[in-house]
Amino acid sequence: MLTAIIETAISTPREPVTTPSPTLTIPPDRDIGRIMREVAEREILPRFRNLATHEVQSKSHPNDLVTAADIAAERVLTEALPALLPDSRVIGEEAADANPGVLEWLAGAAPVWLVDPVDGTVNFANGRESFAIIIALCVAGTTVAGWIYDPVNENLVRARRGEGAFFEDKGGAEQRLQITAGSDLAAMRGSMTHRAAKVLRTNAARLSFSFPRHIGRLGCTGLEYANLARGSLDFALYTRLKPWDHAAGVLIHKEAGGCGGIRPGALPYRPGPVIAEETLLLAPSEATWRLLDSLLG
Repeated sequence: MLTAIIETAISTPREPVTTPSPTLTIPPDRDIGRIMREVAEREILPRFRNLATHEVQSKSHPNDLVTAADIAAERVLTEALPALLPDSRVIGEEAADANPGVLEWLAGAAPVWLVDPVDGTVNFANGRESFAIIIALCVAGTTVAGWIYDPVNENLVRARRGEGAFFEDKGGAEQRLQITAGSDLAAMRGSMTHRAAKVLRTNAARLSFSFPRHIGRLGCTGLEYANLARGSLDFALYTRLKPWDHAAGVLIHKEAGGCGGIRPGALPYRPGPVIAEETLLLAPSEATWRLLDSLLG
């Protein structure tokens, strides 16, 4: 049932009619936030802990899930976002899974919205509260704005390139985000796979460095990026860099003062098709980034 919905509703995103203006006016944050809140209230939260068996399906493997909430939320966002920015295109996670060729749009001049309608679908499908909506706006392979919304706690983190990162609570109170870089690796909290953590632990012990006190995964990349920008998570290492998972978060983290880059080579992250050998390391400072990079081998 869900497979049919995916194929008919979102597998063929519509082309824009005209060539975009060279001057991009990013829609107001309040409009993006309003759309995200409405999608959460109407399409996602009513289905939370209320999914029928047929409303959950596996995609590439048993832990790669899609639910009725993903499909419905992506459909609404795919309609709503171009209305805010004429001539823009939308690449949603489910649409890109069905038609990977749409990722080529990211290299073009037309503005592209990257959408993860329910980031942390496994959590969502199993009744766990760690899930998010992620939206990024990209032009010519560069992320110019990003928004991550937490539907359960009703808060939003957002950033525009060169304008800083901000946290907005459910009452609308706003706080500028600024990461404070510590120097004690043992006191830091991180997110990476067990395999990467084992390498880090081994090399840290060999070089007489203290191992970080906590390493774990939330199962929701969007909320991890929000935590990185707010300082409750210090570093993270990611592989299989799907652009809807990372474009918004990398920008938000950078605008909050963090340091991120592709390994090997400390190259800047640019949203695009997944490159298998690439890993993305994020840290509170350049010094910590280089230390972690060396310890990860």
